[in-house]
Amino acid sequence: MPVKNVVKEFASDSYYHVYNRGVYHQDTFVNESDYSTFLSLFKRHLSIHSTQDITRRTFPHLRKEVELLAYCLMPNHFHLLIYNKKEAGLTDLMRSVMTAYSMHFNKAHKRKGVLFESSYKASLIKNEAYLWHISRYIHLNPQDLGMDYSSYPHSSYGYYLGTKQSEWISPKRILETHSSELNNYPDFVADYKSTRQDLQQIKHLLANS
Repeated sequence: MPVKNVVKEFASDSYYHVYNRGVYHQDTFVNESDYSTFLSLFKRHLSIHSTQDITRRTFPHLRKEVELLAYCLMPNHFHLLIYNKKEAGLTDLMRSVMTAYSMHFNKAHKRKGVLFESSYKASLIKNEAYLWHISRYIHLNPQDLGMDYSSYPHSSYGYYLGTKQSEWISPKRILETHSSELNNYPDFVADYKSTRQDLQQIKHLLANS
């Protein structure tokens, strides 16, 4: 029986919730270097200008093919909100990121073998309700560890508040889609009780993947 959300055929002009966890639920981010390295891989593909490696070979420049809209990196898993502009955009981005990060982690921590339980999973966001709540769900993840999501250093929450800015992450697409409703994003995220049912629905989708 095929595993849900693992098929890597993606539609253009579509939103995807991308996620993965460590094999056997082991940690995939151990220290600050791991977190920063993972994000730097998105930066090198999604920045305005293309970048090169130490041999002056240009990394694939995917800014016109895919956008990173939100993220949260947890010790043993991660969540991303991706807008796929072109069919191959998400595939090209995630293939490069996952391969490079796994190589980094194994070298840095002197291990061998598979790091994640699959290459990654991607759930097509088919309805407005899912898209409406997904950034909030992603940013609230640190609560599962008893941590304050508003000060959690490894998520895109600060970009949504405007306290952080980078050219390789694009919160504007979500904020502008619901500009009239999201004029106070902190209140929107903090309003957990009234959205509990929606958040649990998203967790149910993941649990059955």
